[in-house]
Amino acid sequence: MLFRSYLEDQSEPASDHYVWAYWVKIENRGGETVQLRARHWRITDASGRLQEDHGEGVSGEQPVLEPGKSYEYTSLRPLRTPSGIMAGTYEMDASTTGERFAVEIPPFSLDSPYQDRRLH
Repeated sequence: MLFRSYLEDQSEPASDHYVWAYWVKIENRGGETVQLRARHWRITDASGRLQEDHGEGVSGEQPVLEPGKSYEYTSLRPLRTPSGIMAGTYEMDASTTGERFAVEIPPFSLDSPYQDRRLH
């Protein structure tokens, strides 16, 4: 589950600086305890520039999720354009087998009130 919000008070459109907050809830719907080890975000701005964000865990943590449990975090994403798209993966470890697997994060848009809304 994911929510995002444009942060007007932290953005400066005249300086090509736009900021969003996003809130993510990760749920373990499986039957085995897992740990989130790493993240990989792909962020594409409205000009087609790709940024990649790799790192251990999320928000400085590598949460362990038992079956039926969830973990929530909030983060920020600045861009140089008034809109963009984010997608990525979380790298997880299964606790009993040690198997590492990726969980896809579907693409979501970052839209500000300053974006060009013309249809192509």
